[in-house]
Amino acid sequence: MSDITRDEVAHLADLARIDLSEAEIDKLAPQLAVILEAIESIADVATDDIAPTSHAVPLTNVFREDVVRPGLTAAEALAGAPATEDQRFAVPRILGEE
Repeated sequence: MSDITRDEVAHLADLARIDLSEAEIDKLAPQLAVILEAIESIADVATDDIAPTSHAVPLTNVFREDVVRPGLTAAEALAGAPATEDQRFAVPRILGEE
């Protein structure tokens, strides 16, 4: 079991700028030791025959062909607009002139 001392907990709390009482330090030291033990147990897993991966299943990205298609003209795009001005959508002013 990885032992973490009260002084180490106090030092870590100081580095993280966490104000801990003496009772909190006494309570956290064994809890952090259990967490460190769990992390150390991961090293015991046999991973020599497992290739490193970023995902559990292989992923492939699906791309479509980049095909140029005709778009709307300015007049077609503005045809349904309630108001236009200089080939642009006209919208009500929401900010005062400053």
